[in-house]
Amino acid sequence: MRRKRPFVRHEPEPLMHATVRHVRLPGGLTFECAEQGPPGGPALLMLHGITDTWRSFEPVLPWLPPEWHVVSMTQRGHGGSSAAASLRTRDFAADAAGLIDTLGLSQVLVVGHSMGAVNALRLAIDHPNRVRGVVAAGAFASFSDKPEFVDFVQSQILGLGAQVPRELAESFQRDTIAGPVAPRLLETMVDECLRTPAATWRGAFAALLDDDFTDELHTIEAPVLLPWGDADAFSPESDQQRLERQLPQATRVVYAGVGHALHWEQPRRFAADLMRFEETLVVPG
Repeated sequence: MRRKRPFVRHEPEPLMHATVRHVRLPGGLTFECAEQGPPGGPALLMLHGITDTWRSFEPVLPWLPPEWHVVSMTQRGHGGSSAAASLRTRDFAADAAGLIDTLGLSQVLVVGHSMGAVNALRLAIDHPNRVRGVVAAGAFASFSDKPEFVDFVQSQILGLGAQVPRELAESFQRDTIAGPVAPRLLETMVDECLRTPAATWRGAFAALLDDDFTDELHTIEAPVLLPWGDADAFSPESDQQRLERQLPQATRVVYAGVGHALHWEQPRRFAADLMRFEETLVVPG
């Protein structure tokens, strides 16, 4: 007699209801953005990691409250956004501030991953009146003090030609995860980072080696959440401890067994952490 398979109920994932459009800032640059939720709701701005696009946060968007006004931004030089000669942290932060103003957002909860986390912290330093909270996921305290990262940039990135080899993009994205992700997600993210020109790969990675503002972190008055996976192959725990020490209002959240792209591996938990953190923030008056 054939044994019946146990019935397992799988909760369906919610659908994303974002609209992708291009927003032109007064300075002339145009930014590819995914936007969801009604204007006037709690404002959330999402900044992806290096070589990614707005789609880095696509797994998270369906799990966020429908009343939130969420904008996931493709940053300068990446994906479908305008190319730019300068790719310094201050430039990315200034773009984010410009987008906040252009869209008429109130103070935002800014969520960044990896390079985007650094840009989010820089936004809170340079434009504190636009930020009411920061989520810096997989964040770095600095870059130039990491020999393996410096060697990777110098040996594999700075010498790139006109095209980024697919095998480099695949290796780079694969190393950001430590566990399973949604079907075809990794392939999608590889395709997305190949939309980012080689010139941006070279310029953005090189700029990270020159951008170090740890001596300014103490000026950030907004609360900061530091989600981090303890299987992160890029950002060490020592950086998380350093950030926690230097930020006046920092809270760490550790994802056990999860890699650098924790929002890909556990998007539902990541969204829940955002919601809990948002509830602790002061509503702008």
